[in-house]
This record gives sequence, C-alpha cells and structure tokens, in this order.
Amino acid sequence: MSDKLRVLITGFGPFPGAPYNPTQPLIARLTRLRRPAFSDVELSSHIFPVTYTAVDRELPLALQQHRPHALLMFGLASRTPYLRIETRARNAVTMLWPDAAQTRARKGSIAEGADSQRFGPHTAKLLRVARSTGINARASRDAGSYLCNYLCWRAIETVNGDNGPRLAAFVHIPPLARSGAVRRKGFPRITLEELVDAGEAMLLEMVRLARRAA
Repeated sequence: MSDKLRVLITGFGPFPGAPYNPTQPLIARLTRLRRPAFSDVELSSHIFPVTYTAVDRELPLALQQHRPHALLMFGLASRTPYLRIETRARNAVTMLWPDAAQTRARKGSIAEGADSQRFGPHTAKLLRVARSTGINARASRDAGSYLCNYLCWRAIETVNGDNGPRLAAFVHIPPLARSGAVRRKGFPRITLEELVDAGEAMLLEMVRLARRAA
C-alpha cells in the first residue's frame, strides 16, 4: 500500500428516471487532475450501481482495496438546480421507489437506533471552498431516502468504525447543462467545467483536512 495520502472519489451509475448520471464524467475528470498539491496524493475512484446490494457489497471492498484516508462521494439530485453539501444521513429509506435492480426496501429505516448521523464540521469548510469557485452551493440536512442517503449512512458508519477513512463527505450535484439541450425555465446553466472547478476545490480541502487529522 502506498505511503501517499489516499482519497477515494465515488459516484453512481444511471438509475430509473436518470439514464445519464453526470457524477461519472465528473469523477473521471477529478481523478485525472495533475496538480502540485496532488503530487503526494493517490486518487482512486469507484462507481456504484444504484442498488442497495451494490452499496453493501462494494463499499467495504472498495475501502479494503484503496484504504482511503478520505472519502469524497457524489450523487445526482435531478430536481435540485444547485450544489448540495450534505451534512447528515437520515435513518430512512424509501419503500416506494425500487432501485435500479427493481428491488424495494422492506422497511423504512436503515438501522436500529439514531434518527440521523452527522458527517461533521468539515462540511462547512467544503461549502465555503465550493462557493469560492462561484458555483451556487448550499448546505443540506436532507439527503433524501434513496441510494445517496443510504450510501451516506454506510459511509459515516465506516468513519466511526475501526480502520476506516478519517473523513467522509457527500455532495449532490444538479443535472448538467448539456449542449443543445432545451433549458427548463429558471434552471441555471451549471456546466461540467464549473462542477470540476468546485470538485477540485473540495478535493483539495479534503486533502488538507485529512492531513490535519493524521
């Protein structure tokens, strides 16, 4: 295992209602960044299929393979026109909407116990650096009740456990402004380039915070 600081960046594949998931090109761009600040950082990536089984199976495997010090996760919020930095995971899962494998949750909670789990105060720092790039970014207390929230919950569990990453964060991104697409009225034209700029700023901040936590 490399002695470099390690960051795992994750996203999701397509799911019902979203045949194109922009987290995939965003993560591809972020993991290819070549900056002096990343010279001693190992960036890796993982794309989760949008199923509960995949998250439960692949998150532990990805953490075991890459042994990240920090985990930066992205998901698509198809009805939100701005960047959302999630501050917590709710102990809730929808029983109405099936995942991409057409599997429905059998109960409306993820685990016994607390109503929510918080990521930590570092989310405020991520929000600040994201906004510094000019993008419309806001803090969020509700990651929904679908796979993004489910991954948030499982990720926070790993941070609170033994031998997991020191930090985790989840960012919901809006649909991309795509060339030639019809713009919905009132929908801002957030581009992949703007998301990459904000993603790079948050990635740099995660690196800084993970070093401090070492």
